[in-house]
Amino acid sequence: MLFNSLEFAVFFPVVVAAFFIIPRSMKVSWLLLASCVFYMAFIPSYIFILFITIMIDYLAGIGLERVDAKNRKPLLLVSITSTCLVLLVFKYLYFAINSIISVSSLFGTHLSPPAWNIILPIGLSFHTFQSLSYVIEVYRGNQRAEKNLVIYATYVMFFPQLVAGPIERPQNLLHQFREHHAFNYDNVTQGLKRMAYGFFKKVVIADRLALYVNDVYKSPKSANGAQLTIATIFFAYQIYCDFSGYSDIAIGAARVMGFRLMENFDSPYHSLSIGEFWHRWHISLSTWFKDYLYIPLGGNRVGRRRHILNLMITFAVSGLWHGANWTYVIWGTLNGGYLVFGQLSKPYRDRMMAACGLVRGSIARSSIQLGTTFVLTCFAWIFFRAKSFTDATYILSHLAVHWDLHHIATEQFYLRQFPVAVGSILLLELAEILKGRQLDLAEVIQRSLPLRWAVYASLIVVIILFGVYRSTQFIYFQF
Repeated sequence: MLFNSLEFAVFFPVVVAAFFIIPRSMKVSWLLLASCVFYMAFIPSYIFILFITIMIDYLAGIGLERVDAKNRKPLLLVSITSTCLVLLVFKYLYFAINSIISVSSLFGTHLSPPAWNIILPIGLSFHTFQSLSYVIEVYRGNQRAEKNLVIYATYVMFFPQLVAGPIERPQNLLHQFREHHAFNYDNVTQGLKRMAYGFFKKVVIADRLALYVNDVYKSPKSANGAQLTIATIFFAYQIYCDFSGYSDIAIGAARVMGFRLMENFDSPYHSLSIGEFWHRWHISLSTWFKDYLYIPLGGNRVGRRRHILNLMITFAVSGLWHGANWTYVIWGTLNGGYLVFGQLSKPYRDRMMAACGLVRGSIARSSIQLGTTFVLTCFAWIFFRAKSFTDATYILSHLAVHWDLHHIATEQFYLRQFPVAVGSILLLELAEILKGRQLDLAEVIQRSLPLRWAVYASLIVVIILFGVYRSTQFIYFQF
């Protein structure tokens, strides 16, 4: 079930109303039932795959508390392997087979791809990682094993963040299903406002930008350099608004019922370095890889070469997590390379900036850092968005070729959609800037009742008038 669908517009109020009416003892069971209905709206049969991963890690968590010390690690490995096996079969098996076929063809052996086509269950990577974090935290002694199967299943399946995160840790979310959640006016209003902001990002910005991005990236050889450049910049905002919009809706929907989910984005395009970008982008996944892959590999507590290797492995795996395609691996590896180069070159760049009179923290230096980070990020997004490595290399080699501005100015998109697209991006940036100031926009609005209602009404009107209503799937559903 998509957040931006009529089904959800009916589903959510019914679920919330019943949640506050029914007795406390039934609330978690009700949420589990609602989450099952929500997930089954996509492909009903795949609910059984989710149940399998739930049972594996539920039993593993209990087992990890009961077995002796020497058997705990083998049990953890069995649990992780079993859970990941589901992910590997549905997401990476076909990719692995096609990669083997491609390599074999280089040596003159021609194999035929399998006839089947496995459909990836919605959000499989997200709830798999959430399950894994539970088992690992129980193994580390940071979380007690959950004995109540209904509560544990609801932790994995909680519908607001089930299919695209945030990827929660058990320490933050699991205990909340044991707490009483009564109707709270502040929670409801704050949650609804957060949801409205998420819908604005999704239907007004992301889905409108997608109209142009999809058209250009579908056939990049038919576009000139200006179109490719604009589409790439638009995609940077499309994916941010699409994914952070989902997170806003998820966080807001949970807040309405009194649950607190972790923040997943923090104005990433305001970063002054790639390292800062990855502290602000998809925070729940970045911290997941840091805690469960990068640090266990040794993190930065090893020699320089090993540290670089740890970074590159982490980012390459992160890229592969996003999709079973070599373009994602390149995207992840490229970002890892950015980070390594940034760390190695920092002393030289600092000296060069100082020699040019660009003082740390100055507007000029910050502007250069901000612009460089955004350009590098957009460069990497090309591999993320392109259908193939061939398309990505074509786009990269033609970004500066044949800038026919007169031609694109006559396109229907520019005549009808471009002003709305650019205006909504500027409005987004204004909100992001004000959010980062000491005097928060929400604080200013709260001081005046007429202003507050004017802002709320304006946001709703903008969503209604300028939203693109095609029930477009969120980009990260495919991961």
